[in-house]
Amino acid sequence: MTLGWHKKGFTKTKEGRVSDQDIVEHIRSAVLMQRLAPNTKLPEVTIGDVFGVSRSVVRKALTRLDAEHVIDQRPNQVARVRAPSIDETRETFSARRLVEGEIVSLLAGKLDVATYKALEKQVALEKQAFENSDEPSRIEHSLNIHHLLAQHAPNRILGAMLTDLVLRTSIVIALYKRPGLSSCYLEGDHANLLGHLASGDAEAAKQAIYTHLNSLESLLVLSSKEPENDDLMTILGGKSVRA
Repeated sequence: MTLGWHKKGFTKTKEGRVSDQDIVEHIRSAVLMQRLAPNTKLPEVTIGDVFGVSRSVVRKALTRLDAEHVIDQRPNQVARVRAPSIDETRETFSARRLVEGEIVSLLAGKLDVATYKALEKQVALEKQAFENSDEPSRIEHSLNIHHLLAQHAPNRILGAMLTDLVLRTSIVIALYKRPGLSSCYLEGDHANLLGHLASGDAEAAKQAIYTHLNSLESLLVLSSKEPENDDLMTILGGKSVRA
């Protein structure tokens, strides 16, 4: 996921159509920004109408979204936005604590200047976005912080695992954060982590990750939800994506 993911425009193919990658990014963004609730149905025909593409393109996009754990796609059933169970959610957070805690422990005191500056910039931009009440940008910068940690993990296998877990937990947070909570911003958490990484205190960096993820998990209300609005044309901005 790259900078500007929530504002990214559509790149049409040579045939003048929206690509399956565009559909993946647009639906993923709609889930992360809570426009698509858990269990929302995603019929192939409707998605095709929204984006002006064939069902074969829609199928490719849905297959990729299923692989990213954004949706559930089962044989002979309409795809739905994922609604992870309470047990799965707890297990996901537990796995991320283990993986990301180990990564920051390995990175403590070993960040090169360029990576540190990149992290520092994202921390500052996240705070600025929060102060400006720009939640899409705040989420973007928060995700970028953790993706940078994954990209620079000394252990590449752990890095790949963290990339997957960041998306999984981000989707869970978007789906189940406490009603009325405008933002999941935890002031000082990322700056505190960065300080421990710079000082080389591996145990403190690991504990900072544990505290951060525990705090995020405490903001969740895990209960079944039914989508309040299933008008995909309105939710996904079908008219604008064809413009």
